[in-house]
Amino acid sequence: MAGRNAVLESLRASVPAQALHVGPRLDPDERIGEAIKLAADAGIPVVEAGRSELDRMTGGAVHQGLALRIRPYAYAHPEDLTATASVSGHEPLIVALDGITDPRNLGAVVRSVAAFGADGVLIPVRRSAGVTAGAWKASAGALARVRVAQAPNLARALTAYAEAGLFVVGLDAGASDDVGSLELADGPLVLVIGSEGKGLSRLIAQQCDAVVKIPISGAESLNAGVAAGIALYQVSMLRAGGRG
Repeated sequence: MAGRNAVLESLRASVPAQALHVGPRLDPDERIGEAIKLAADAGIPVVEAGRSELDRMTGGAVHQGLALRIRPYAYAHPEDLTATASVSGHEPLIVALDGITDPRNLGAVVRSVAAFGADGVLIPVRRSAGVTAGAWKASAGALARVRVAQAPNLARALTAYAEAGLFVVGLDAGASDDVGSLELADGPLVLVIGSEGKGLSRLIAQQCDAVVKIPISGAESLNAGVAAGIALYQVSMLRAGGRG
């Protein structure tokens, strides 16, 4: 992570970092002072670095004398997400992402998962956004509380969830039924969200026990973060015995 604004935003969002690297003879800028203070308060080492070292560390990016070294994210196993629900004593509620490649969308989904008390997010290893600094920023720190699991094969992971008793429900704009009428909401649930525009892949859609839509009046499609928030709200209402 390089550049004064990017580094400062990452530190404000509590992105887990290994070190803040600060170049020599920087011009007066309150962003530098705030970045150093935030790093020190969070226990992140502040290290002086030469310009050549910063250039090498950031791959030649415009760093403006600041670079933040991010810790590698420790992904969970798909089974860890159902174990979390078991410990908490509630029916599992997991969000799986199919074809989401923008880390900001992943971060937004994680934020919605945290807001509605779901158990985590499942993503495939390939052709998917991962937990990057951009995802951390979009999650507004929620990644510190929500686990993200990676599966080598999303279809197989969903099959394993189904064999463990979870219902797999996909969101698709072309579905007949609304998410607000989902009869499976009270049970152990995996909500599968596809990419904006393309929606669910055919293989994943075939694995769903039900496919529902979010009713919208306009022609615009919803990105994954917004769709996850609306769907999780509806499920939480249904589980509480109400209607959204």
